[in-house]
Amino acid sequence: MRETPRPQGTAGDTGSELPQHRPGRAFAHTTGAPGSGTPHRSDGRPPHTPRGARHTGPTVRPGTTPPVPGRTALLISVVSGLLALFALTSWQIAADGPLRGLDERTGRALTGRGPARLTEFLADLGSTRVALPVLGCAIVWSLVRGARREPFTAALTMAAVPLLVVPLKDWIARPGPLTDATGYYPSGHAATAAVAYGAAALLLAPHVRRPWMMPVAAVLLTAATGIGLVLRGYHWPLDVLGSWFLCGLLLLPPVLSRRSRRRSSSRTPTG
Repeated sequence: MRETPRPQGTAGDTGSELPQHRPGRAFAHTTGAPGSGTPHRSDGRPPHTPRGARHTGPTVRPGTTPPVPGRTALLISVVSGLLALFALTSWQIAADGPLRGLDERTGRALTGRGPARLTEFLADLGSTRVALPVLGCAIVWSLVRGARREPFTAALTMAAVPLLVVPLKDWIARPGPLTDATGYYPSGHAATAAVAYGAAALLLAPHVRRPWMMPVAAVLLTAATGIGLVLRGYHWPLDVLGSWFLCGLLLLPPVLSRRSRRRSSSRTPTG
């Protein structure tokens, strides 16, 4: 007898061909398939992850910089150091501590040293007649160049100097090197010079060819003022140092404002 050829693809077929997917319940449970079973995930995330538990990373708005732990720690260290130095100096002066005795011996040894005209000129760099016009010119120039926030911050910082220095002078009531009159700690001339020249340097630095020259000039002018005040006998050395510690804290907001603006502008697309 002739054998009748067996049809292909019957239910009892055990041949070597791969089974074909048929629409139905089994295919509906395949990962990523629509319908009943696992929902479709186009992004490849695990199907059991709740939507609220997804972590997409920190959201950063355009033009902003996420906080950097290293810079934050540095800022905290600078603020803490300046506060500690100013508190230590003020405590030693107010409590007539050993540091005050050393300071007065050093001041007496330095008073009268150097050419009188030169030291007088250096001391006058901290007067309001010299320092404030310098800061005023820097504010006007910065406004002309289109800045708005930085000149306002510089003016507020300068206005804060007498609000802080005058009450401290009255509270500590330290006599001067050449007089019994009180109110010499901290030095108002040293504070005026530090804030005026420091703030002016921050305002002018973005508009000059060598920006690093501005803070260097501010440091030199501030140091020259302090040297002149001590050599002329207008202040004790710690009067000047205490003012510098205090004004370092006052200048931090303008410094941080300028750095934040510079980082934002560097990240702004130019296309």
